[in-house]
This record gives sequence, structure tokens and C-alpha cells, in this order.
Amino acid sequence: MKLRVFGSGSGGNALAVRSGGTLLLLDCGFCCTEIERRMAACGVDPDAAAGLFFTHDHTDHCKGLAVFHKRHPSVPLYANGNTADAIAAITGVDDGWRVFETAETFPVGDFTVTSFSIPHDAADPVGYLFEDGENALFVGTDMGAPTFGVRDALARATCAILESNHDPILLQTSDRPVSLKQRIAGRCGHLCNGDAAALVREVQPPRLKTLLLAHLSRQCNAPYLALESMRAAVADLGRPITLDVLDQDTPSPLYEF
Repeated sequence: MKLRVFGSGSGGNALAVRSGGTLLLLDCGFCCTEIERRMAACGVDPDAAAGLFFTHDHTDHCKGLAVFHKRHPSVPLYANGNTADAIAAITGVDDGWRVFETAETFPVGDFTVTSFSIPHDAADPVGYLFEDGENALFVGTDMGAPTFGVRDALARATCAILESNHDPILLQTSDRPVSLKQRIAGRCGHLCNGDAAALVREVQPPRLKTLLLAHLSRQCNAPYLALESMRAAVADLGRPITLDVLDQDTPSPLYEF
């Protein structure tokens, strides 16, 4: 399995994962021109994708869809019903959808895809597990707290993209409105560094090789804080793990697992 993350954060999210002859895209949170620029830099052809999947309807995950769908109409769009409806209302894209039920498992090319519900303030947000028979990519961001489904999917992962959004002290001492602080720290908000580390320590994924910390807040976090919180949890796994932080502005290196 091969993975490129084009960007991760409140300014936009998108990635591509490939196994065998199947390329899948996840989220479309930058303007289409920017997504295409980053894809070209990474050698990814969007027209080759067997599907574009969506986690939820917030604009940092679907902002570029209207233009992307016009330019690449052959790429199927995957989401659960509530998310598809909400994104259609935002973007005007009401065709090309392949709707699934949350927690359903289904094949797409060389992948088996499973969605799982996550607590976030969106229409019907999900995370994903993408499996190819040998490896599994877990994507769990934009969630205020882990659920059984999150834990179960993470336990099966060989590579995990896990939210590590904020440092609680930086959040509370920031100049953000109290209501926004409460939203971010709440059950339907975002995971803090310590909660992400606690989740990994609790689950101890037995096959995990690569852990990528995602959706870091520019104002209320820093890469070294997220890494510092996670290192001890990774050390508890007792084997070498690739641990990186994903960036908002620069595509990731190519991860192979």
C-alpha cells in the first residue's frame, strides 16, 4: 500500500492511497487548482481514481468538490447518505454519488473499505479503514472522543492517520471565543495531543508500522508538542514505529507499508 497526504489541517484535507491497480482519494478540502497542483507534484492522476471518499461535510474536507467534479466527472463520489446530502447542499454536486451505510464494509477495486462513526459536529461524520488483504490504513480525524468503532479499526491498522489537534493549555490560553474553545475540547470537537496518545496506549495496535499525526491546529498546537505526547505511547508498543506529523502546506513524503 502507498500513501500520499496532500495536506492536513483546518485549511484543507486530502489524500491518496494506492494498492495494486486501485487508487482511492479521500476528501477534497482545498480549491481544485491547489489539489491538482499537489497531486501533480506527487505523480497522482485524479482521473485514475476508483473513488473519492468523504469523511464529513465541513468545508475543509469538501471545498474543492464542485470544480473537481466538473473536471473529473468519471470519479465516483462515496459518502453515507447524510454526508452526501449535506455536501450536495454546500457544493451543488448532486450526481455521481455512491451512497453507503455507516459501518458497512464493501469492495472497491483492490480495497475493502469499512467506515465507522465518529463524534463530530457534522451531518454524519465517519472515519475509514482501507484494507488490501495484507495492510490496512486507518483514517481517524475530526473526532472529539474515541468510540468502540474507532478502537476496533485502529487495532487492525498497519498505518494510522490519527488526529492530534491541540494542546489543552494552548487552547485555553488562546484568544479564541469561549464557545469555540468549548466546541473544540468537547465530545464532538477534536482530539487533543494527550487523548490521541492515550488512545494508542489503550489500543496498542499489534500490526502498526506507521503513525501519522494529523489536523494539528496552527494556533493551539505545535509539531514538537504532538510528537512529545505520542512518543511514550509509541515506545510502549515495543518495536520500531515510523512517527511523523502531517503538514497543512506541504504534501507528505510517500509512505509505503
